[in-house]
Amino acid sequence: MSNTLLQMPLDVVGIQKLLPHRYPFLLVDRVTEFEAHKRILAYKNVSANEQFFQGHFPGHPVMPGVLVIEAMAQAGGLLSYLTRGGIPGDDMISYLVKVDGAKFSRMVVPGDRLDLDVSIKREIRNMTLFYGVARVDGEQVACAEILCAEVKAD
Repeated sequence: MSNTLLQMPLDVVGIQKLLPHRYPFLLVDRVTEFEAHKRILAYKNVSANEQFFQGHFPGHPVMPGVLVIEAMAQAGGLLSYLTRGGIPGDDMISYLVKVDGAKFSRMVVPGDRLDLDVSIKREIRNMTLFYGVARVDGEQVACAEILCAEVKAD
């Protein structure tokens, strides 16, 4: 991977070189900090135009908690790929395996910037255990332990 991709901040073009997700399911807009084998800081700008707001909930839009967890998992994937210094091979894909201790303490609504702070707790063979905290305006909105596994794509 070229050094330009590792320069921070990493924009959505660089993120799309690492993650297979695309609109409307790419939930990371920018990476602002990265420390190999340790931690990543990223964010998602939550727009009123997000498709999920059409049904969750009309007249009272709230970002689904599972998508907040997914955003943290995607940031974790970026942390793993950036740590290895390379774009994942087409033959490999990361899957969410387990979520533990998820807590939601505030709703995420249109206009929020969802800050994602994800660190590596442990790496075991092809699996990585992350701890993620999501914040809006410095206030924690969610946290969870997230286990992901990288496997051969079918």
